[in-house]
Amino acid sequence: MGELRSFFEEEDGVTVVEIVLILTVLVGLVVIFKSQLSAILSKVLGNVTKSANSL
Repeated sequence: MGELRSFFEEEDGVTVVEIVLILTVLVGLVVIFKSQLSAILSKVLGNVTKSANSL
């Protein structure tokens, strides 16, 4: 348990700037691939609905 605590207290980890950069890249990817993600999500949810209705 002490190792876990020391891991979270360690200051050599990810900085705020790195987190902001990662989030910016993720948001950019979502914006670029919005239509593809929307199509995939609607297809998956449609399949889930069909499966639920067949029960």
